[in-house]
Order: sequence, then structure tokens, then C-alpha cells
Amino acid sequence: MNDWKKNLNIVYSTNPDFHYEKEGEQNAVETLPKEKQLLRISLDKRNRKGKAVTLITGFVGSENDLEDLGKLLKTKCGVGGSVKEGEVIIQGDHREKVLGILQKEGYAKSRII
Repeated sequence: MNDWKKNLNIVYSTNPDFHYEKEGEQNAVETLPKEKQLLRISLDKRNRKGKAVTLITGFVGSENDLEDLGKLLKTKCGVGGSVKEGEVIIQGDHREKVLGILQKEGYAKSRII
């Protein structure tokens, strides 16, 4: 593919350190170690037609690592859920169970709010 076509919006730069930003090039977020993660577990009923969900927030890291954590929690709880906008959503009220799973996995600073 022709890379020069992606650079057509840059005419000229006097900055000697200037580099073209290529599509898909993003600063990778480094995932904090499990013992340094401060995860917050809460119950949420807002905008969910009265259904309760367990929200896990505060994860610092890559989207793939967050997806893996969400998959682990959904499997261990035996329920459905999703990962959206940096949050893990688990269907139902599973706060105590999620806290136990996270602590067993090494997320020592996790807490229920």
C-alpha cells in the first residue's frame, strides 16, 4: 500500500524531530501489576431497566488484559457480562464473589464500594 497517501495532510514541518503518525499507531497502555491495581466493585441499577449488575472499575492497563479479566470473572461467576469503556460488567449482584475471585487472583487492593 502507498504510505505517502496517508501523509497528504502534512505539507511541511520545521521540527527536526517530527514523525508522521501512522494510522493504528497508538501509545500502548502498560498494564499495572495485579498487586498494584486498585479495583472498585459496586452494584449498579441505573439505566438497566431495574436489573442489577456488578461493576468493576479502576483497571489500569491494555484493553486485551481487561478483556481477559472480564472473561475470567464471567466464567468463575457463571453469568454473562461485558467489558465496555474500561469497566467490567457482570450480570447480577456478585460483589462478594467477585471480591473473593480478585483477591485469590492477586488483586489485593480490590474493595467493594
